[in-house]
Amino acid sequence: MAEGVKWADVLVILTSDEAHQKLFHDEINPHLRAGQALIFAHGLSCNFGLVTPPADVDVLLVSPKGIGPRIRDIYVAGEGVFCLFAIQQDATGDAKALGLSFAAALGCGRKGILETTMKDECESDLFGEQVVLCGGTRNLVSDGFQTLVDAGYPPEVAWFETCYELKLVVDLLWELGMSGGFEKISNTAEYGAYLTGPRVINGASRLAMQDVLKDVQSGAFVRQLMSDYNAGSPDLLGRRTGLNHNLLDQTKRYLDGVAKAANDC
Repeated sequence: MAEGVKWADVLVILTSDEAHQKLFHDEINPHLRAGQALIFAHGLSCNFGLVTPPADVDVLLVSPKGIGPRIRDIYVAGEGVFCLFAIQQDATGDAKALGLSFAAALGCGRKGILETTMKDECESDLFGEQVVLCGGTRNLVSDGFQTLVDAGYPPEVAWFETCYELKLVVDLLWELGMSGGFEKISNTAEYGAYLTGPRVINGASRLAMQDVLKDVQSGAFVRQLMSDYNAGSPDLLGRRTGLNHNLLDQTKRYLDGVAKAANDC
C-alpha cells in the first residue's frame, strides 16, 4: 500500500471501514503529498475521526448504493446504480470534477449521481443497514419463520412464506413504489398488511429506531465496532458462527438441492 501511495495521484480506499484507522496511520498518511486525492466509498472513518487527512489533499465520497459484486454485474450489463457523492475537502479546486468523473466511470452516471455530505451518507447508511436492510429484515424473516415452525408448519413451507416471497414483494415495491406495489398484490394480502403491519412495526419499534439512530449519531456504534475489531472481532465472529447454523439456512440449502435436482431432470 505504501508504495502505491508514493506514486498515485488518486487513492481509492475500499477496505472494510474498521481497517481504515491502522491502514491510514501506518501505510497512507506518512507518504501523502500535496495535491493527491483520497476517495472513500463510505464516510464512516472520516465522519467519526478514525482518519484525519492533511489539509493539502482532496477528500471525497463516491458511494455507489449497492453491494460490490452486484454493482459490477450491473456495470457489465451496461447499466449503473445510484451514487451518493460528497466533497469533504477540496484542496486543489478540482475535487468535484474528479469525483463526478470517477462516479461516472463506475457506471453511476447512467443512473444518477446525487450530491450530499459524508455525515448524511454515513449516518443514514448505518441506520438503514441496522434498522431495515440487514438487521431489521434478518430478524423479521427469522422470527416469522421460527413462529411458523414452532407452530408445527413444515420448514420448507415457512421458508416460502417468509423468505422466498420477500424478494418478489420487494421487487414490486422497488419498481412501482409502495402504492403501485400494493395495487399488484391480492386484496387479502393488502387488507392483512393494513391490519397487521402496525401490530408488528409500531410506536415501540419507532422508539427503538430512534435509539439506534442516537447510537449511530453519537459514535457509540462505531466505538463498539472498533473495540471489537481491535480485540480480534470475537463478538462479530461469534455472532456470525451462530447465524450460519440455524434452521432457516438449512431449509434454504435443502430447497436449493431440490431446485438443482429439478433442473438436472
